[in-house]
Amino acid sequence: MHNIDLSLGEITKVEGAASLTVKVRDGKVENVEFAVQEFKRFYTQAMRGKPYVALPQLLARICGTCSNAHILCSIESCEKALGISPSEQSMTMKRLTVAALMIRDHALHLYLFALPDMYGRDNFLEFDEDDKEQHQLLHDAFGIKAAGNYLAEIIAGRSVHGVNPVIGGFLKVPDVVAVEKAIKKLTDVRPAALRLIDILEKCKFKFDRQTHYMALVGDPFTFLEGEIRNDAGAVIAEGDFRDHLERVVIPYSQASGYQYRGESYMVGALARLNLSKETLHEKTRRDAAGALKLFPSTNIFHNNLAQAIEILHSIDGAVEMLENTRFKQELPVQPTRKYGWGVGVVEAPRGTLYHQVQVGEDGKVARGAIVVPTGQNQVNIEQDVGKRIEQLLPQNLGREEIQLEMEKLIRAYDPCLSCASHFLKMKWA
Repeated sequence: MHNIDLSLGEITKVEGAASLTVKVRDGKVENVEFAVQEFKRFYTQAMRGKPYVALPQLLARICGTCSNAHILCSIESCEKALGISPSEQSMTMKRLTVAALMIRDHALHLYLFALPDMYGRDNFLEFDEDDKEQHQLLHDAFGIKAAGNYLAEIIAGRSVHGVNPVIGGFLKVPDVVAVEKAIKKLTDVRPAALRLIDILEKCKFKFDRQTHYMALVGDPFTFLEGEIRNDAGAVIAEGDFRDHLERVVIPYSQASGYQYRGESYMVGALARLNLSKETLHEKTRRDAAGALKLFPSTNIFHNNLAQAIEILHSIDGAVEMLENTRFKQELPVQPTRKYGWGVGVVEAPRGTLYHQVQVGEDGKVARGAIVVPTGQNQVNIEQDVGKRIEQLLPQNLGREEIQLEMEKLIRAYDPCLSCASHFLKMKWA
């Protein structure tokens, strides 16, 4: 097929709405447009003038599935702006909150969005219960998600839009019975996480392209603490991220793209394992040793495998924290100053998330900024699609086959389009 005009008005099995337009002439890819199609969200405008105490819950509404990541990131930015140092127990509860998020959210993507492609199914509900392996996957999916949800409920108060985390601490702590129940649920689903790793390690999907990787890297691997690093060895201070990430206006998309020193890069589970697999929980490194040998990897489909390994890491880390913590009720730590600038950086399921806030002397937000993972991945996705189509053209595939390959590639990034589209675009006359 020497000339192709391919237009995907809606890409399925991703969070939110996106479209893809491809133009091929004389066997060459002339144009690729990957567009985030969510409507404008106005969050960076809506946060202005709000009391800073209301900010985490407001920004959580950017996305349901990623809500607790936005809450933690917003809390961190406000705490830094106001000179608040959270207690060690609060830090443990933050780590547990993000562990619960990784377990639940990665399971959502892998079982409901990614695995149907591997088994030739249109969706997860088409799995064959009479097939032993597919029957097991159905039970594994709901088991892992339930364990992640329960952990979030006892720590954050809810599985999404948690109500317990606040600036300076947590409003409630779990009791002994809830902690023991969470430990059992997590321990019970650990074999399911290992089965998932095994399946994804054997997956034959492959697309290799040299690109750059960036993540918040720390030891141990907590998703919350460390330094922003890339594969070239660069280290970026959290507060300086806006000086290094270059905003790219994409006129046909509702989301900003980003580059680093003029080049695209990838954030997410693949980037995290490529940069810091040696800091994973020791039990995870032991039981997933075979799969970990594949990293660092340039195969985008290994992002799915990396997410499965992170589920196991989050289970192992959460069980250890729950077993070694005696929770006690604490009052939130109070600010040491009335106003200031602050930046929060956390690893959300889909990659590095940034929140920046300026709190005025009146206790209200003067301005702020949000940079989400899918916005950072947008340029990389578009370039990958172009390269992938060039690989497929000599195979003389039909239009539907090419479309499926494009959707599989985009799904491997696990994009969150609701998060990505939040900025205000103005047209001046």
